[in-house]
Amino acid sequence: MENFEYNTQLEPLIQKEYGRNVQKLAGYLLTIDDKNKRTRLAHALIELMREIHPNMREGQDYTMKLWDDLYILTGFNLDVDSPYPPPEKTALGKKPQRVPYPTHEFRFKQYGYQVIQLVDKAIAITNREEQIRAIAYIGRLMKAFNQTWTEKNIEDEVVIQQIQEMSKGKLTIDLQTVKSEGLFEAEAVRRFDNRNDRNDRDKNRNNNNGNRNDKKNDKFGKKNNNKKRKK
Repeated sequence: MENFEYNTQLEPLIQKEYGRNVQKLAGYLLTIDDKNKRTRLAHALIELMREIHPNMREGQDYTMKLWDDLYILTGFNLDVDSPYPPPEKTALGKKPQRVPYPTHEFRFKQYGYQVIQLVDKAIAITNREEQIRAIAYIGRLMKAFNQTWTEKNIEDEVVIQQIQEMSKGKLTIDLQTVKSEGLFEAEAVRRFDNRNDRNDRDKNRNNNNGNRNDKKNDKFGKKNNNKKRKK
């Protein structure tokens, strides 16, 4: 009757991602007395471990991880000339530090804490026009988030009221302006930018006209002065 090896009868796998054959090869390294040969075969085994996971990133950190895994496979008893020192035994099986769950107490949780942070940044804006742009951006986000979670459209006046509440009354915007210019709609940015472009063009045109008038006045002034000198 043939003898079969069952996994339940074999030594447990230390690093399951490499399989049992790699673990056997790592154990074989410990039986080699010649350190040079042991080192050479250890480097060859590292390359084999790299081939098993070709999608892993290349780089110093990944190569260090491979050597750390080989030391772990050999129970930290491997004595070879490796580019990295053996890892600390205490690090093996050490539980990662607990990451605290973020707990921010605020009323409108459907919008997320990021909206609260945007509101705080908008409060700090001193330029009124830029602040209106920020409020419009926040309003569009709130409407989009509300649509995602409730599948319902929220009215503009409700959004304004909630922004005022989140900012403790420091952010205000006229409802008629929001409705007439559609500031809480997706196309609001383009319209707002076009309006600013027109304003900038008007300012530049007025400045240019003013410069032309100044030049004309200078010319007339020089002519009059020249006439007075001739007389």
